[in-house]
Amino acid sequence: MPDNLLPDIKNKFYTQDYSPKPIIEGIIVKDLKNYPGEDGDFSELFRLKNGKPELFPDFEIKQINRSKVFPGGVKAWHFHFLQDEIWYISPHDNLLLGLWDLRNDSQTKKQTMRLTLGGSSSRMVYIPRGVAHGCVNLSKNPSEIYYFLNNNFNPEKPDEQRMPWNTLGADFWQPQKD
Repeated sequence: MPDNLLPDIKNKFYTQDYSPKPIIEGIIVKDLKNYPGEDGDFSELFRLKNGKPELFPDFEIKQINRSKVFPGGVKAWHFHFLQDEIWYISPHDNLLLGLWDLRNDSQTKKQTMRLTLGGSSSRMVYIPRGVAHGCVNLSKNPSEIYYFLNNNFNPEKPDEQRMPWNTLGADFWQPQKD
């Protein structure tokens, strides 16, 4: 069969890699159930036990925020020294989340990850302190991020370190094409 292919195409084909992608140490991805119905849909985000989410029992929610990202908008890069966060994107939105391990003592230091959030899936992502993160809106509509913090934001002493959006190159935020 491969011998029967056009000669000029033989060196252009490849087999896609379906093996699991490496995960940055401390990143936790939880898929949630989304229940579609004739009149809409429903996703349960958190069940709390003693004020802590059952999916993330060591995480105490102290603040909940919402952020809008316009089509094609990139919100990146930033990280925290004193707080962890959990991101939730509605299944009706479509964002590409970028993660970059900046922790020198991590087994996955310097490693990057890309996760598609939304796009008909309902999932949450736990992001530990020291992991830079950001996103790009891949859809033609505004998308919203709901994020849960384990420390309150203090505008007089913000725990938010920023880097330019293209620190890893502008192509980091481009969808992979086959």
